[in-house]
Amino acid sequence: MKRLGTRFALALALLLIATATTAQPVTGVLPEAELQAIPAGDDAHGQFSYGDFESAEACADCHEDITGQWRNSMMSQAYVHQWDEIEYFRLAVPHAESKPKVAGVKAGCNGCHAPISFLAGDTPPPEPGSGSLADEAVTCDLCHSIVGFKGEEPYNFNYLVKPGTTKWGGREGLESPDHDTASSEFLQSTEFCGTCHNEMSPYGIWVKSTQREYVAGPYPEMGITCQDCHMQRAPGMLSSISDDAVEDLRNHFFHGAHNSSKIGGVIEMAMWAESTSVSPGESMVLSLALFNAKAGHMVPSGSAEERQLWVTVHAIDADGNRHHLPVDLKGFDGEEQTITSNALAYQDLGEPLDDPDFAGLPRDATAYEGDRIFCLPYLDEFGRRTIMQWNTAGLGVDYRIGPRETKIETYTWDLPENVVPGNLRFEAVMQYRKLVKSVGDFMGVPDEETETIIIGEARTRIEVAD
Repeated sequence: MKRLGTRFALALALLLIATATTAQPVTGVLPEAELQAIPAGDDAHGQFSYGDFESAEACADCHEDITGQWRNSMMSQAYVHQWDEIEYFRLAVPHAESKPKVAGVKAGCNGCHAPISFLAGDTPPPEPGSGSLADEAVTCDLCHSIVGFKGEEPYNFNYLVKPGTTKWGGREGLESPDHDTASSEFLQSTEFCGTCHNEMSPYGIWVKSTQREYVAGPYPEMGITCQDCHMQRAPGMLSSISDDAVEDLRNHFFHGAHNSSKIGGVIEMAMWAESTSVSPGESMVLSLALFNAKAGHMVPSGSAEERQLWVTVHAIDADGNRHHLPVDLKGFDGEEQTITSNALAYQDLGEPLDDPDFAGLPRDATAYEGDRIFCLPYLDEFGRRTIMQWNTAGLGVDYRIGPRETKIETYTWDLPENVVPGNLRFEAVMQYRKLVKSVGDFMGVPDEETETIIIGEARTRIEVAD
């Protein structure tokens, strides 16, 4: 018996060591043992039920104004938004069912876009408009039930959720007749946002890094968080039963890449010429400074394979004739991806569409080739540009504009001999799209998703001598 007891003790010790070695680190507002017991990421699929969560309509009984803000946010539309619906049902699901490498996205997309359906194991969720909690996408009870995350860093929906009577928020000492309340430092942290706004593809490539970009930038040292920019504080009522308004209520619009007022002016622009006068036939150099004055992450960020940000420069002579100026090349590796082109790309769309001969679509679908486009190219396993983040096996050169970063672009122009003497104006226009137009048109996405939005302009002028 003594020897058996020794063996048992040794086995138990080894088991405890193995458990300690394999247990993932956890961060959150509950004791570590409680956090460790909660499944996260892919392990959380099907571990809860729809009945564990309340509809936002229940929250609206007391939090009518906040719920109204949320209804107008992309958080509430992350599943029913038309491009997300098309991308998931027409591309992600058939791709997952036909290509083993990306099989996990059939469920995994919903970890952030329809999280309650994901947690309930309802995959694919009911189609948008069916009336299920999937339609509420990132709903109130989901966020206010998250108590931490599991892993070395937040990404790929590795949040830890504990639904129940306690709703976690950002204030101490609140009382509610409907539920318990508790203050959560985690809910107010950038790591909370990172559980969905950082994403790694099945190939191990970071395809969304918004919170990681923030961490690498200057704003953490300034004490500025994601919430400070995307959930600004303003006077408001916590609930309809509150006695008084508070001065610093967080809004729940979550304004971001889909809001024109948020992206407007995100890049400050200044332009100048090296001289004040030039003659026909002479060469001149125009410079353009682009400063990310507003965003605490790269611009564009998030779904960078979809977002398009480019600048077009024209010279306009005294008679109103317009001359397009291509940007000067800098000579870095992969620069061809940062110059607008209508060459065919996105051939891997043929995989989920079951079209092996799919020729592709115009890569940038812009009016002018030769403009600078600020992008992070996503590449499939064959090195081709892809619009499907889950199929990303590699990345091209990262030529986006970082927080507080200034990029300088130059334009060398040989004036035509017949350019009209007099005032010569230069105009630089920064343009933005939420989705590549050729892809949107091909997939039947509403035009508003691919419209070109002007988010900044710069002008200067010189004289053309007689």
